Amino acid sequence: MANILELTDSTYPSFMEKTESVVFIDFYSDTCSPCQILLSYLPNLAEHYKEEGVVIAKVNVSRNPKLTNKFMVKGVPLTTVIGKDKMVKRAEVGLLGIDAYFKMIDKELGKKKGLLGKLFWVGFTSLI
Repeated sequence: MANILELTDSTYPSFMEKTESVVFIDFYSDTCSPCQILLSYLPNLAEHYKEEGVVIAKVNVSRNPKLTNKFMVKGVPLTTVIGKDKMVKRAEVGLLGIDAYFKMIDKELGKKKGLLGKLFWVGFTSLI
């Protein structure tokens, strides 16, 4: 099982300085129901992108005010994709379907298919 990284105000700067990976960050709150659903998606994302070295991370907004301000979090869940160049490539507020998160990451990796596209392609090729 792939790991989900818990980033904090104190660990974020050194992590970002050292990483050379695409990073997906979920900003969440313990009291937010959609956030809890999104948190349940993270293990699937982490497992799926383990071979490509994508880091799947989460940040608790109530415990990390510096990161919350840095990313201008106004609502949760907030998801961001940070490229290898350490720039935010995409940010989405609110709960999306899991396929949208696969698409966000795939776009940064230069891939064209989200999860549903992959499932379709695998299913289609097994018929041939």
